[in-house]
Parts: sequence; structure tokens; C-alpha cells
Amino acid sequence: MADVSSIEHPTLKVPYEILNKKFRLAQKTLDREVCHVTTAVTELERVLFTENRSAAQISTLLGGVVEKLNSFKRKAEEATQEEIECGRVVKRRVDHLKEHDSLNQAVVAEWKKSRLDRLLVEYLLRTGCYNTATKLAASRGIEGLTNLDVFLVAREVEQSLAARDTTKCLAWCHDNKSKLRKLNSSLEFNVRMQEFIEFIKGDRRMDAIRHARKHFTGQDTAHLPSIQRCMALIAFPADTEVCPYKDLLSGSRWDDLIAQFRGENLKLYQLSSQSAFSVVLQSGLSALKTPHCYRGSTGHNPDCPVCLRSLNALASPLPYAHCSQSRLVCNISGDQLNENNQPLMLPNGYVYGQKCLKNQTDIHNLTLSCVKLHEELDKASFKAVKVFLM
Repeated sequence: MADVSSIEHPTLKVPYEILNKKFRLAQKTLDREVCHVTTAVTELERVLFTENRSAAQISTLLGGVVEKLNSFKRKAEEATQEEIECGRVVKRRVDHLKEHDSLNQAVVAEWKKSRLDRLLVEYLLRTGCYNTATKLAASRGIEGLTNLDVFLVAREVEQSLAARDTTKCLAWCHDNKSKLRKLNSSLEFNVRMQEFIEFIKGDRRMDAIRHARKHFTGQDTAHLPSIQRCMALIAFPADTEVCPYKDLLSGSRWDDLIAQFRGENLKLYQLSSQSAFSVVLQSGLSALKTPHCYRGSTGHNPDCPVCLRSLNALASPLPYAHCSQSRLVCNISGDQLNENNQPLMLPNGYVYGQKCLKNQTDIHNLTLSCVKLHEELDKASFKAVKVFLM
């Protein structure tokens, strides 16, 4: 269960973070509505204790109090419903993960299929295949078990940044302001700096100065060198070749903003930089990887996943598996060599399983093929020797 807990941590952490965010947002909203109601009631009480009050004035103030109370009730119901829905998502995922320990093997098998689909959906979302991920989740009915909403919101922000529009990114920063502050994020500052650079590129230098006065004052001292470098752009043309100002005016800065946003979005929900699918795949490959997988075609085992061409390249940077006990297999059949399938050595020095050699000689009658040397051996001209391993 330990490996499941480590791999499935984001499955529960993401909806929990969303629930926490909804709770804090609801608390702020309700506090604001309570303040409005209190102000309206205070005004009504003040008028009631004055001598020049009128029935129309009191009726208007009462109507205002009723309106504020109705607004408070409506927003409280909306906030409560959103929190309940988030809680249901958490419960649904907890119930799903509990199926891992079910005594019913059919339930466990179905859980493993659903888990693989969830890992694939997350991997597709991280690689930008949003439509494929959405269709896969819908076909398997696992939308509620995936983080589709989080990544679809991120896609909108990335698309807006790719179109050189900062509106949605700044709105996202505002919605997650407190959390980003705890992470010491510089995303909002970099976006504001990019807006300043765009004013310079558009030769709107007075707008750039007004923008700097509004957004660069009161910034952290760590941003001071970047601000100074940015302000120096006012003295340079948009097509300057002087470094580092040429780099600041480069269009590649938008790609850097997209990459930074992706990283901050993952940190916000405590997601790792690698997808769970990649981690699980690499763990399996490293558990099977041996030096024989990289000795050319002669060392490949048809039953070994690491020996497959695509996975072989993927596993190349991974460490070899730690094997405390070796297991010998027949190079032809892939069957294990043991007391029930004794290893036999041919005259050319290669060892195969007894069952495989028997099957080959039965099929070819008097000859058998050595897969290592691709040669035909006459059954009558040699005697296979048993091999004993210590």
C-alpha cells in the first residue's frame, strides 16, 4: 500500500486544495456580506432613534436590510453547495482508492484498469493533448477521478499567453494571490514586466512609465535589478542589438512565461514536475533493467519489456536493477532453467533449456538450430552436456 500512497498522493491532494480554496473564498465572501448587513442594520437603527424619521424612509431602509439578507442567504447557499460538491469529490476518490484493498479480485482488476486510465489522462493533459485526455476520461467515466478542470483552466491561460495576452494570467494570479505569496512566486511581477516591455516595443514610452509607477513601486528588493534593467529600455530603440536589452525585447520571453506558469500551477496544487505515469513506468523499467538489455540484438530477450526498442531508449538513463538472486532463462523459449528444465550445453558452448532442445529435435528430426550462431547442428554428431551451477 506504500507505493499506492506515494503515487496516489495528488489524487486526494488536488481536490483537498480546491476545497481549501473554496472555503477561504466563501469565508471572505460571507464576511463581506455580513459587513453589508451590519451597515444596513446600523443605519436603520440610527434613523429609528431620530425625531425627523418618516415611514417612507424606514420602509426604504427595511427594504435595504431585507435585500442585504437575501443576498447574504443566496451567497451562503452557493458557497455551501460548492464546498459540499468539493467534499463529494474527495469522498468519491477516497472510496475509489479503497477498492485497492478489496477482497474481490474482479474489483481489484477493474481498479487497476481505471488507475491506468487515470495515469494516462494526467500524462496526456501534461503533454497538451487535452482533447484526447477528455475523450478518454469520458469514455471510461472517470472525469470525477481526474484533474481535468485544473488543466483545462491552465490551457486557457497558456493559450492567452501564447497569443500575447496577459489578462487571464493576471486574473489567475489574483485568484491565487495568497497561495502564490507563500510560494514566493515571481510570476505576476514577470507578467507586469512583460507588459512594460510590450509598451516599449510599441513605442509607447509614456504608457510604459505610467505602468512602471503603478506596478513596480513597492516591489520586493529582490526584483530591483530586474526593474532597473527594464527601466533602462526607455533609452534604447525597440530593435537594439545591445545585450541584455536585446534579450528582454525577444519574443521568447513569452515562452518563458508559459513555462513558469506551468511550474507555478503544479506547485499550487502540490503536483510533481513528472507525471505519475512516467514515475510508474520508470520504476517498472528500472526494476527489470539489466546489462544484457544493452548488448545488442544478441542479448535481447523477447519477453523483456526493457529490450523493446522504444522502452530500451526510455530506460537508458535509469539505474540497473539490484538482483540478489539470478534467474537463468532459455534464450530460445524464454522459460526458466531449473530442475524441471535443465540447462544443456551444445558443442559450440551455448546453453539452452532441455525442453526447448527436445522440441526442436522432435520437429527437425535430426538437426537443430543454434540461435546464437545461426548454424545447423547434426543431432547424431554431438551430445549435449548438462550444466551445473553453484
